[in-house]
Amino acid sequence: RHVRRRLTLTRNIIVSADGPPLDCDLCPRLVAYREANAATWPDWHNAPVRSFGPLDAQLLIVGLAPGVKGANRTGRPFTGDYAGDLLYQTLGRFGFADGTYDKRPDDGVTLTDCRIANGVRCVPPENKPVGAEVNACRPFLVAEIEAMKNLKVILALGGISHNTTLSTLGERRASYKFAHCVMHDLTNGLKLADSYHCSRYNTNTGRLTEEMFEDVFRMIRTTLDG
Repeated sequence: RHVRRRLTLTRNIIVSADGPPLDCDLCPRLVAYREANAATWPDWHNAPVRSFGPLDAQLLIVGLAPGVKGANRTGRPFTGDYAGDLLYQTLGRFGFADGTYDKRPDDGVTLTDCRIANGVRCVPPENKPVGAEVNACRPFLVAEIEAMKNLKVILALGGISHNTTLSTLGERRASYKFAHCVMHDLTNGLKLADSYHCSRYNTNTGRLTEEMFEDVFRMIRTTLDG
Protein backbone atom coordinates (compact mmCIF):
# COMPACT_ATOMS: atom_id res chain seq x y z
CA ARG A 1 0.00 0.00 0.00
CA HIS A 2 2.67 2.51 0.97
CA VAL A 3 5.82 1.42 -0.82
CA ARG A 4 7.26 -0.18 -3.90
CA ARG A 5 7.16 -3.97 -4.27
CA ARG A 6 9.31 -5.26 -1.46
CA LEU A 7 12.10 -7.76 -1.75
CA THR A 8 11.47 -11.14 -0.15
CA LEU A 9 14.95 -12.59 -0.14
CA THR A 10 18.39 -11.05 0.27
CA ARG A 11 21.42 -13.33 0.15
CA ASN A 12 19.38 -16.19 1.65
CA ILE A 13 18.05 -13.91 4.40
CA ILE A 14 14.28 -13.72 4.57
CA VAL A 15 13.10 -10.12 4.68
CA SER A 16 10.25 -9.43 7.09
CA ALA A 17 8.89 -6.72 9.35
CA ASP A 18 10.74 -8.40 12.23
CA GLY A 19 14.04 -7.18 10.80
CA PRO A 20 17.25 -9.05 10.01
CA PRO A 21 18.29 -12.16 11.94
CA LEU A 22 20.78 -11.68 14.75
CA ASP A 23 23.52 -13.30 12.65
CA CYS A 24 22.84 -11.19 9.54
CA ASP A 25 25.95 -11.03 7.36
CA LEU A 26 24.86 -8.64 4.59
CA CYS A 27 27.38 -5.92 5.47
CA PRO A 28 30.96 -7.19 6.03
CA ARG A 29 32.18 -3.95 7.62
CA LEU A 30 29.34 -3.95 10.14
CA VAL A 31 29.80 -7.65 10.89
CA ALA A 32 33.49 -7.06 11.62
CA TYR A 33 32.65 -4.14 13.88
CA ARG A 34 30.01 -6.19 15.71
CA GLU A 35 32.52 -8.99 16.26
CA ALA A 36 35.15 -6.56 17.54
CA ASN A 37 32.65 -5.09 19.99
CA ALA A 38 31.62 -8.57 21.10
CA ALA A 39 35.25 -9.42 21.85
CA THR A 40 35.58 -6.31 24.01
CA TRP A 41 32.11 -6.37 25.58
CA PRO A 42 30.85 -9.98 25.34
CA ASP A 43 27.79 -9.31 27.53
CA TRP A 44 26.41 -6.62 25.18
CA HIS A 45 23.76 -7.20 22.50
CA ASN A 46 26.22 -6.74 19.59
CA ALA A 47 23.74 -7.74 16.88
CA PRO A 48 21.09 -6.19 14.62
CA VAL A 49 18.63 -4.24 16.74
CA ARG A 50 14.96 -5.07 16.23
CA SER A 51 12.35 -2.33 16.14
CA PHE A 52 10.35 -1.49 19.25
CA GLY A 53 6.61 -0.87 19.48
CA PRO A 54 3.39 -2.20 17.92
CA LEU A 55 3.00 -2.79 14.20
CA ASP A 56 -0.51 -1.33 14.33
CA ALA A 57 0.85 2.09 15.35
CA GLN A 58 0.04 5.27 13.45
CA LEU A 59 3.53 6.76 14.06
CA LEU A 60 6.85 5.29 12.98
CA ILE A 61 10.06 6.96 14.16
CA VAL A 62 13.10 6.27 11.96
CA GLY A 63 16.58 6.85 13.35
CA LEU A 64 19.94 6.47 11.66
CA ALA A 65 21.50 3.41 13.33
CA PRO A 66 22.11 1.97 16.81
CA GLY A 67 24.63 3.75 19.02
CA VAL A 68 27.60 1.65 20.10
CA LYS A 69 26.93 2.17 23.82
CA GLY A 70 23.19 2.61 23.38
CA ALA A 71 21.07 0.17 21.41
CA ASN A 72 24.07 -1.94 20.40
CA ARG A 73 24.63 -2.54 24.11
CA THR A 74 21.01 -2.91 25.24
CA GLY A 75 19.29 -4.34 22.17
CA ARG A 76 16.42 -1.82 22.19
CA PRO A 77 16.30 1.26 19.92
CA PHE A 78 17.45 4.51 21.56
CA THR A 79 18.00 2.81 24.90
CA GLY A 80 21.08 3.44 27.02
CA ASP A 81 22.41 6.72 25.63
CA TYR A 82 21.53 10.40 25.77
CA ALA A 83 19.40 10.36 22.62
CA GLY A 84 17.14 7.85 24.32
CA ASP A 85 16.84 10.02 27.43
CA LEU A 86 15.34 12.86 25.42
CA LEU A 87 13.31 10.69 23.05
CA TYR A 88 11.54 8.54 25.64
CA GLN A 89 10.95 11.54 27.90
CA THR A 90 9.24 13.33 25.03
CA LEU A 91 7.27 10.26 23.94
CA GLY A 92 5.87 10.01 27.45
CA ARG A 93 4.85 13.66 27.53
CA PHE A 94 2.83 13.29 24.34
CA GLY A 95 1.15 9.99 25.17
CA PHE A 96 3.25 7.71 22.98
CA ALA A 97 4.96 5.87 25.87
CA ASP A 98 3.95 4.46 29.24
CA GLY A 99 6.22 3.61 32.17
CA THR A 100 9.43 5.08 33.51
CA TYR A 101 12.38 4.97 31.14
CA ASP A 102 15.51 3.74 32.90
CA LYS A 103 17.97 3.12 30.03
CA ARG A 104 17.33 -0.65 30.22
CA PRO A 105 15.33 -2.89 27.87
CA ASP A 106 13.62 -4.42 30.91
CA ASP A 107 12.57 -1.09 32.46
CA GLY A 108 8.92 -1.81 31.63
CA VAL A 109 8.43 1.03 29.14
CA THR A 110 5.82 0.32 26.48
CA LEU A 111 4.97 2.33 23.39
CA THR A 112 1.43 3.40 22.50
CA ASP A 113 0.51 4.01 18.85
CA CYS A 114 4.23 4.44 18.11
CA ARG A 115 7.04 2.25 16.80
CA ILE A 116 10.78 3.01 16.67
CA ALA A 117 13.09 1.67 13.96
CA ASN A 118 16.47 2.46 12.44
CA GLY A 119 17.36 2.75 8.79
CA VAL A 120 20.45 0.62 9.48
CA ARG A 121 19.97 -2.09 12.12
CA CYS A 122 23.62 -2.69 13.09
CA VAL A 123 25.93 -0.21 14.77
CA PRO A 124 28.37 1.37 12.27
CA PRO A 125 31.89 2.58 13.09
CA GLU A 126 31.83 6.25 14.18
CA ASN A 127 28.02 6.11 13.85
CA LYS A 128 28.38 6.59 10.08
CA PRO A 129 26.87 3.92 7.82
CA VAL A 130 27.91 3.98 4.18
CA GLY A 131 25.51 3.98 1.25
CA ALA A 132 25.85 0.26 0.53
CA GLU A 133 24.89 -0.55 4.13
CA VAL A 134 21.84 1.69 4.00
CA ASN A 135 20.80 0.00 0.76
CA ALA A 136 21.36 -3.50 2.14
CA CYS A 137 19.17 -2.80 5.16
CA ARG A 138 16.43 -0.95 3.26
CA PRO A 139 14.32 -4.05 2.43
CA PHE A 140 13.68 -4.57 6.14
CA LEU A 141 12.31 -1.03 6.49
CA VAL A 142 10.22 -1.57 3.34
CA ALA A 143 8.70 -4.72 4.84
CA GLU A 144 8.10 -2.98 8.15
CA ILE A 145 6.25 -0.06 6.58
CA GLU A 146 4.16 -2.42 4.47
CA ALA A 147 3.15 -4.29 7.63
CA MET A 148 2.03 -1.11 9.42
CA LYS A 149 -1.50 -0.91 8.05
CA ASN A 150 -2.53 2.02 10.29
CA LEU A 151 0.58 4.09 9.59
CA LYS A 152 -0.06 7.81 9.01
CA VAL A 153 3.12 9.66 10.01
CA ILE A 154 6.80 8.80 9.77
CA LEU A 155 9.19 10.91 11.84
CA ALA A 156 12.72 11.08 10.45
CA LEU A 157 15.38 11.94 13.01
CA GLY A 158 18.04 13.75 11.02
CA GLY A 159 18.76 14.39 7.38
CA ILE A 160 20.14 10.93 6.58
CA SER A 161 17.04 9.26 8.03
CA HIS A 162 14.93 11.71 6.00
CA ASN A 163 16.66 10.64 2.79
CA THR A 164 16.56 6.96 3.74
CA THR A 165 12.83 7.15 4.34
CA LEU A 166 12.17 8.89 1.03
CA SER A 167 14.21 6.31 -0.88
CA THR A 168 12.42 3.50 0.95
CA LEU A 169 9.05 4.94 -0.09
CA GLY A 170 10.16 5.53 -3.67
CA GLU A 171 9.76 9.30 -3.36
CA ARG A 172 11.96 11.90 -5.09
CA ARG A 173 14.38 13.38 -2.57
CA ALA A 174 14.51 16.66 -4.47
CA SER A 175 10.79 17.18 -3.84
CA TYR A 176 11.11 17.16 -0.06
CA LYS A 177 13.78 19.29 1.57
CA PHE A 178 14.80 18.34 5.10
CA ALA A 179 14.01 21.01 7.67
CA HIS A 180 13.34 20.83 11.38
CA CYS A 181 9.68 20.69 12.45
CA VAL A 182 8.29 20.41 8.93
CA MET A 183 5.56 18.00 7.84
CA HIS A 184 5.65 16.80 4.22
CA ASP A 185 2.64 15.38 2.39
CA LEU A 186 3.93 12.41 0.37
CA THR A 187 2.42 11.14 -2.85
CA ASN A 188 1.35 7.84 -1.26
CA GLY A 189 -0.81 9.52 1.38
CA LEU A 190 1.65 9.27 4.25
CA LYS A 191 3.10 12.29 6.02
CA LEU A 192 6.82 12.67 6.69
CA ALA A 193 7.81 14.78 9.70
CA ASP A 194 11.39 15.98 10.13
CA SER A 195 13.40 16.71 13.25
CA TYR A 196 17.01 17.31 14.03
CA HIS A 197 18.42 14.19 15.66
CA CYS A 198 18.07 14.13 19.45
CA SER A 199 21.78 13.48 19.95
CA ARG A 200 23.86 14.90 22.79
CA TYR A 201 25.92 16.86 20.23
CA ASN A 202 22.85 18.59 18.83
CA THR A 203 21.46 19.48 22.25
CA ASN A 204 24.83 20.57 23.66
CA THR A 205 25.41 22.90 20.72
CA GLY A 206 21.89 24.32 20.88
CA ARG A 207 20.97 23.05 17.44
CA LEU A 208 18.11 21.18 19.12
CA THR A 209 16.45 22.18 22.39
CA GLU A 210 13.86 20.25 24.36
CA GLU A 211 11.28 22.83 23.34
CA MET A 212 12.16 22.43 19.66
CA PHE A 213 11.86 18.64 19.98
CA GLU A 214 8.52 18.96 21.72
CA ASP A 215 7.32 21.23 18.91
CA VAL A 216 7.81 18.32 16.50
CA PHE A 217 5.73 15.96 18.62
CA ARG A 218 3.09 18.63 19.18
CA MET A 219 2.81 18.88 15.38
CA ILE A 220 2.56 15.08 15.07
CA ARG A 221 -0.01 14.77 17.85
CA THR A 222 -2.15 17.46 16.26
CA THR A 223 -1.98 15.65 12.92
CA LEU A 224 -2.91 12.25 14.35
CA ASP A 225 -5.69 13.68 16.52
CA GLY A 226 -7.20 15.42 13.52
